[in-house]
Amino acid sequence: MEKDSIEPPKAQQVEEVMVQGRLQSSAEMLVSERLEEEVVTDILGSEMIGRVGDSTVAAALRRVSGLSLINDKFVYVRGLGERYSSTTLNGATVPSPDLTRNVIPLDLFPTSVVESLAVQKSYSADQAASFGGGNVDIRTKGIPEDLTYSIEMGGGFNSETGGDVLSYKGGDDDAWGTDDGTRALSGDIKSAMQRFKGDLSVAGIRKTLIAEGNQFASEQELQNAAQALNRELALNLNRDISVEKESYDPDYNFKGSVGNRFYFGDQWELGFLAGGSYKSQWRETERVKRSHAFPDERTDTRNESTYAVDISGNLNLGLRFADEHEVESTNLFLRNTDDETAISDFFNENRQISDGRGFRQYALKYEEREMKVNQLRGSHALGPQTKALVPGNMLDWVPEDLRFDWFYTDATATTDIPNEVNVYADNITDPATGETISSSVSTGSRSADFRYTDLEDEVRNYGWSATLPLELSTSSLELSGGFARTEKGRTYQQTQLRLDIFDVADDSILNGPLDQVFDDDNITNVDNDFAFDRAGSNKQSYIAATLTDAVYGKFDWTWNETWRLSAGARWEDYNQVALEWNPYGYTPADPQVPTDPEDLAEAVYAQDDIYPSLSLTYMGSLWAETFQLRFGASKTAVRPDLREITDAIYIDPITDEQVKGNANVRPSELNNFDVRGEWFFDSGDSLTVSAFYKDITDPIEFFQAATSDTNQLREIINAESGEITGVEIEGMKSLGFMGGLMESFFVQGNVTLQDSELVAGVEADAPTNPVREMTGASEYVVNMLLGFDSPDGDHSATLGYNVFGERLYLAGRNGAPDAFEQPFHSLDLTYSWYPTEEITVKAKMQNLLDEGVEIERSSVTIFEEKPGQSFALSAQYKF
Repeated sequence: MEKDSIEPPKAQQVEEVMVQGRLQSSAEMLVSERLEEEVVTDILGSEMIGRVGDSTVAAALRRVSGLSLINDKFVYVRGLGERYSSTTLNGATVPSPDLTRNVIPLDLFPTSVVESLAVQKSYSADQAASFGGGNVDIRTKGIPEDLTYSIEMGGGFNSETGGDVLSYKGGDDDAWGTDDGTRALSGDIKSAMQRFKGDLSVAGIRKTLIAEGNQFASEQELQNAAQALNRELALNLNRDISVEKESYDPDYNFKGSVGNRFYFGDQWELGFLAGGSYKSQWRETERVKRSHAFPDERTDTRNESTYAVDISGNLNLGLRFADEHEVESTNLFLRNTDDETAISDFFNENRQISDGRGFRQYALKYEEREMKVNQLRGSHALGPQTKALVPGNMLDWVPEDLRFDWFYTDATATTDIPNEVNVYADNITDPATGETISSSVSTGSRSADFRYTDLEDEVRNYGWSATLPLELSTSSLELSGGFARTEKGRTYQQTQLRLDIFDVADDSILNGPLDQVFDDDNITNVDNDFAFDRAGSNKQSYIAATLTDAVYGKFDWTWNETWRLSAGARWEDYNQVALEWNPYGYTPADPQVPTDPEDLAEAVYAQDDIYPSLSLTYMGSLWAETFQLRFGASKTAVRPDLREITDAIYIDPITDEQVKGNANVRPSELNNFDVRGEWFFDSGDSLTVSAFYKDITDPIEFFQAATSDTNQLREIINAESGEITGVEIEGMKSLGFMGGLMESFFVQGNVTLQDSELVAGVEADAPTNPVREMTGASEYVVNMLLGFDSPDGDHSATLGYNVFGERLYLAGRNGAPDAFEQPFHSLDLTYSWYPTEEITVKAKMQNLLDEGVEIERSSVTIFEEKPGQSFALSAQYKF
């Protein structure tokens, strides 16, 4: 009777716990880890990532307090630029496929491979000393405890992508995100580069023909032969580049994984996890730029269509013995490819809207980024099971709690742009509206260029650590130390060719489709003056490498389970070299790398220093069942990117702006201070309040440099000083106290308020504001989340909101105003239906407010772009 009377409420209680467990049970594990960390760390689990519906690591990190997203790729931690954040994969350094930055573009990582994201905001000596705002550790999914498999399929669309999209004829393997050779630089042109010593002009070919001893009846015959060879080489370019409108396919994605763990006897375990994903989508955007001084006369309107393919694959293997020895490997493959087709119509100081004449640029860019990571990790302890295997009690003297960990990572990141094509045209326009009436390919020294880019970034990172915990009468002490080496090598090669039209016999051929303008007949017609050559001095290419050796030691002392003191120091020996590289230099006067001793000396940088860290934690029950008060202090450094210590001017592929390097730029030194109070209640509610301060000596910043109105030129310099002060407030609260239906709702969110100041110093070139905020720093960042779990456990929904305050985009010079990116109010809704325990149907709606990206300069909108609203539907079966 008694059992029957209590059984119904028991079943109801279990069901309710399962519902809460969709989010809160997984959150409890992350909270536990967060409490055990010796320093300030925020953790985002796969449950929350999946619930909100973010598809990349970059998008997911917007949910962490104090973090904001730049260019959908880079994370700013506590208002500091991407150079002040670092990224590791399972704790190891990995390479970057970004063309101009050392930092990793986080849109490369799909969330399908992620178990959790740990954002460490205060420094500890076991981390690399290149620590600014924080470190993001991407933790990949581990080996399951038993058999599991899943499959997911989905589709979607974007509101800005409708009708037909811009495209051109590509290769047969484009659907797999890789070029089949259609776009690649031909072997004939590569051979000609060697034969003609990198000079493919008519004059260069003439010079080589003479040097080879070729005999010609007359100077005109020599000239004709050189011109004929020059035009024949041009025919080897992929000129099937006509921009056309075509229909597109909706978004499509597929994910699958399988894993299991096998047990052998009582001590041995062997497991694996394998997975893969595929995603393709079309996106269409319109971007408008305006001159802040002449916004009605000088504009640039770019219509762009992008076909994106993302592919990932992972394989984890693990072997464990008696919970005392574990070896695990992680093998990861990522490919992210964007195939962009764009038409830009623009006006500048040479041709304004009211002139009735303008410019056009056709742009084709196929960019394939790949990352291959092979990691091997081990953890070992000489416990009783291990000691029993060794005869004669030979290992009894070794403490059973002594643990030895090691890791080895060999990773390569590449970016391949097999052909980036830009064709320039002249427009006849309506002087009142600027609308294009007719367009023809430009003649003169700028008709078309073909750019080939190849980046390879290799990293080898390995090391070990030893940890010895000691239990004392009223306290515990953990001693640890270790060694790490990071070897990084990067090669960046860019070849730019141009095909110019200086004169044509019939002007009408310039008005046709691009493949007809540049067809074989027009190029080889002796009545037309087409000229083929290699462009520029090729200072775009470079070779760079870094080598870092590090040794650290620290202790972690806990007294009476109330006070915890952690302190350590890290010694790093850092070496860096970056050399301009001209792959087509063939003479002492034009060498492939600099030979001047002063240039070589400037290309090398070395530094060794000690970086201390200190953390003090009080643990109690002030106002809550669990309370912690943390204090942290540390000294760290931020070093310039490899490309930035060369003098070359290069194009930033993210901003499309010119960037000037600086061989004299120095690392920044940071002094970091943190205070955090954390309250965790038995109900699952929580509250965290953090305060932080960073003092920066020689901060590395971009300043605007002198250039024309048409172009933006930024230069990198060391400012005099910088500082940033802020407060973070975050918490989670169930709404059950409101009764009724509200018992199924909870709110979670965080607010960051911060203030930054940069003193430009004497190295800046006439800044408008010698004292200003730091680039990319917002006065506030808000993340809010309203969650719903139905009482029957069949439904859940999440409404997520994110906004950042106005942030500096570009600092002006000589009185020109600064440019600020305006707040972007992101509102996303995710709904999930669980018809069975194995099946999940999910609908995602992103950017419900249909917000756009805007940059203002002196109250003038100089940039605007609408990413549109995205809608997706997926179904998953997971066992």
